[in-house]
Amino acid sequence: MAGNSQRRNRRTSNKKGATIGSGGQRRKGLEGKGPTPKAEARKGHKAFRVSNAMARNVAKRKPVVRRGGKGQSEMVVGRNPVFEALRDGVPATTLYVQQFIDNDERVREALNLATGRGNINIMEAPRPELDRMTNGLNHQGLVLQVPPYEYAHPEDLVTAAFDDHDDPLIVALDGITDPRNLGAVVRSVSAFGGHGVVVPERRAAGMTAGAWKTSAGTAARTPVARATNLTRCLEQYQKAGVTVVGLSADGDRDVHELEELGGPVVIVVGSEGKGLSRLVGETCDFLVRIPMPGGAESLNAGVAAGVVLYEAARRRMA
Repeated sequence: MAGNSQRRNRRTSNKKGATIGSGGQRRKGLEGKGPTPKAEARKGHKAFRVSNAMARNVAKRKPVVRRGGKGQSEMVVGRNPVFEALRDGVPATTLYVQQFIDNDERVREALNLATGRGNINIMEAPRPELDRMTNGLNHQGLVLQVPPYEYAHPEDLVTAAFDDHDDPLIVALDGITDPRNLGAVVRSVSAFGGHGVVVPERRAAGMTAGAWKTSAGTAARTPVARATNLTRCLEQYQKAGVTVVGLSADGDRDVHELEELGGPVVIVVGSEGKGLSRLVGETCDFLVRIPMPGGAESLNAGVAAGVVLYEAARRRMA
């Protein structure tokens, strides 16, 4: 009996056809698997290996970054200036402290700020060494080393805007020599969603500690580019489809009348006294003026740039 039972079980297990619970699997097996994947997506295919190798090579490449050059290193001297520079986020590499300095409140605050940053070296130095470093200036025992500013390339400002699917909004400065005006413009550009500031390489204000302080920290996120020749830089912007708008007291229309401010635009601001230089003024697509019912003859660069940037931002949000 046992032998007959085993034979029946064996025959049952070898029986052809569907077994209990296999219906779903059979239906899945009859379903199509879709189109054949491309060669690049099939493991083991030569094209798959080539595609992966190319991807690895691209990942290893360093991105191409254009630079507008570096500025010069700078020394901030004196207890209040050093404290204010540290408080306002001015970049720094080293804080020099005179040996046996009178440890007053300003010195303690400066040391605390420098220590809190975590990336500033604090070095003690004898007074004669600090005198030599500062060419005899009244350093009061504190000297802050500010590194050279890394300028962007003018083309980078337009490229970054287009990459973000934005219309470029840039301010170019012509003949602005006061770093505080540059810092104020950087602050306005940041406030109204601009993409950067362009300054000439020569006879113009650069990103000094004073400019950093006036920018109220916005210089850390708003690039400043340096152009070898401002006129040629503006012409390159025009070729890229950017409208060049110059501010001038003799402009042929008011700033609020210019519809082009709502598109890709670079706003050119001249000095308060001389305005735009001749070549720069001739390069502009439009010259606009800021109505001033109060009778003032001109505005400083920071205020003038802020007025036009507001109008441009208003049009973009409309």
